[in-house]
Amino acid sequence: MQSYTIGQAARLLGVSPDTARRWADAGRVATHRYEGGKRLIDGKDLAAFSVELAKGASGELDASYTSVRNAFPGIVTAIKMGDVAAQVEIQAGPHRLVSLLTREAVEELGLEVGMEATARVKSTNVHIDRT
Repeated sequence: MQSYTIGQAARLLGVSPDTARRWADAGRVATHRYEGGKRLIDGKDLAAFSVELAKGASGELDASYTSVRNAFPGIVTAIKMGDVAAQVEIQAGPHRLVSLLTREAVEELGLEVGMEATARVKSTNVHIDRT
């Protein structure tokens, strides 16, 4: 399972590292320390927290008004696999993006809940890049 530093989590949540650190200190998101002493957040915990945060955003997160070439870096929060198709949800700050793609594409990308990914939006299509 992928883990994230406080700085990486802050970037994915669209907040400053100080804000992410305060949330961790307050116990809003679980962390653990690795051998270097830095705190890490498990990908699944960060995914769950990002969904919780977006649902109760009411002023805690400012909406993003710009994107670089319509790219939304975020974290995979859900994957629903069918026999042929799959649905992947990404939480990018306050934005929830959903992409419908083939099961084969999800397997080839190795996508899992808690993994960092970038949703690229063009017209009504959402493409996913594994980062």
